[in-house]
Amino acid sequence: MQAAKLGRCAFFISKLSQTTRSYSSQLGRGYIALISAGRRRMTTASSQPVVIRIPKPMQERIESVKQMQSKKFDRLPTVKPGRLLIKSKNPLLNQSVGYTLGKFEQPVLTSKGWKSNKTLGDYFSINSTQSAPPSILKQKDEGDVIASTPKKTFNCFNVCPELVEILHSQKIIHPTTVQMQTIPKILKGCNILCAAETGSGKTLAYLLPIIHRLQKEPFTDSERNIRAVVVVPSRELAEQVTSVARSMSHRFGLVVKVAGGGRGVGNIKAAFAHGQPDVLVATPGALLKALRKQFISLSELNFLVIDEADTMFDVSFSSLLEDILSHAQVASRLSETVGLDHKAQLVVVGATFPGGVGEVLSKVTDLASMVTVKSRMLHQLMPHVNQTFLRIKGADKILELHQALKKAEREHKGILVFCNSASTVNWLGYSLEEMGVRHMRLQGEMPATMREGIFRNFQKGSVDVLICTDIASRGLDTQRVGLIVNYDFPETHTDYIHRAGRVGRAGGSEGGEVLSFVTHPWDVELVQKIETAARRRTSLPGMESEIQKPGNKTDVKKQVTN
Repeated sequence: MQAAKLGRCAFFISKLSQTTRSYSSQLGRGYIALISAGRRRMTTASSQPVVIRIPKPMQERIESVKQMQSKKFDRLPTVKPGRLLIKSKNPLLNQSVGYTLGKFEQPVLTSKGWKSNKTLGDYFSINSTQSAPPSILKQKDEGDVIASTPKKTFNCFNVCPELVEILHSQKIIHPTTVQMQTIPKILKGCNILCAAETGSGKTLAYLLPIIHRLQKEPFTDSERNIRAVVVVPSRELAEQVTSVARSMSHRFGLVVKVAGGGRGVGNIKAAFAHGQPDVLVATPGALLKALRKQFISLSELNFLVIDEADTMFDVSFSSLLEDILSHAQVASRLSETVGLDHKAQLVVVGATFPGGVGEVLSKVTDLASMVTVKSRMLHQLMPHVNQTFLRIKGADKILELHQALKKAEREHKGILVFCNSASTVNWLGYSLEEMGVRHMRLQGEMPATMREGIFRNFQKGSVDVLICTDIASRGLDTQRVGLIVNYDFPETHTDYIHRAGRVGRAGGSEGGEVLSFVTHPWDVELVQKIETAARRRTSLPGMESEIQKPGNKTDVKKQVTN
């Protein structure tokens, strides 16, 4: 009986404890639900969350630090111990010589934001990576790429010993890479297109074999006819090539004459009053006047040389050049350059590959007969010349120029200051006069009598500063020049290559410097392409490196259309 009572009591106690736990659980869930509802109401009533783990200003600071660190991480790999290829005002944008960009890696450009006026005063330099021009260094042979061993002498070409002696007397001992590849082909009788960097010895590369061939077949005064014609774009270059040709040919009794433009028909006629020369160096306009007036004949022509071809095949000269070619019988194959009925051997020479060469030459010769010789450094920035680009206001250029001239004055080297127009040359000349800077000026609008001798006097060292347009950038020998200043930034890649090529030439003083003022937005676009090519170590974009046959572009369009 008592045991039964105790069992019922235990049962009721067990039920009570279960009820208590259930009620407590329900009460807890209700309390939690109540708190959650309250929180939801508070969140709805306010736009800010109740709990803020990190303050917003601190979050912004953290994000900015992360961005800076990521940028720093992206740029640091371009800098390695050793010399710098690109030196920028901002050290984070430097690039060392030992760093090579990946194929798909985009270079970080110093000039990227230069279209904004906020970047005024920014600058970067492309440093030289070697001391001598590439044309006199040992280079690897890669197909048509020029290659040679510079220790060879001109005796290896089997030219007459007198010519080698003349070169030795002028301290020209070893042929350059261009000459090693070009001279044998011209001696063989091939039509040649030679495209090689400025200052690599292209003038001697065609004059040496021409004079060697002419001296083997001398003519008397009564039967002398023009046997070689060299066409150049400017009077200054015509005088220079004539001087070199005379120095090499005077021992053989060969007559060399020059015909420059801007002097009228009477002066051109007077140049041939005492007979025909063996070698004629002429500008296109003067040569055409002499041909049309029948002062000269090209019936016995052995060689036709077109120097500075990228300029000569430009639209400003191409029609004149076509007319000149129509007066000469140009050989289409090797066998036509010898014999009694021989035709003229064609030699086309330039520092950049001429764009319209295929359109013009296809009318007078077989393009398949043209042997192309091109240098490894064609269309690339010269690795032995320092090149600095300065973002600057136009009003500040004259002061920066004056400072650069004062700095270079102590070295007594020649300085070329390039402008894009004759009016800028004149204005800049007056400004430098007021500053007491001795200089000369050279531009295309000067009368012929005024232009004569200006560049020759500069070469002799009469003054150290020559202010000029691009007529002084094509082919002229500027071995004494140590500084180029692009007062006006050039309009094309080709112009920049030619201007920069006035320093660091073969046979001249080592190194050199180019200083370019960058003012306009269109200048910036060109600078960005130059900087990209420098960082990637590639040729400048948009420049041809092969002869484009007529109709190729049309065929491409048809393929695209189909």
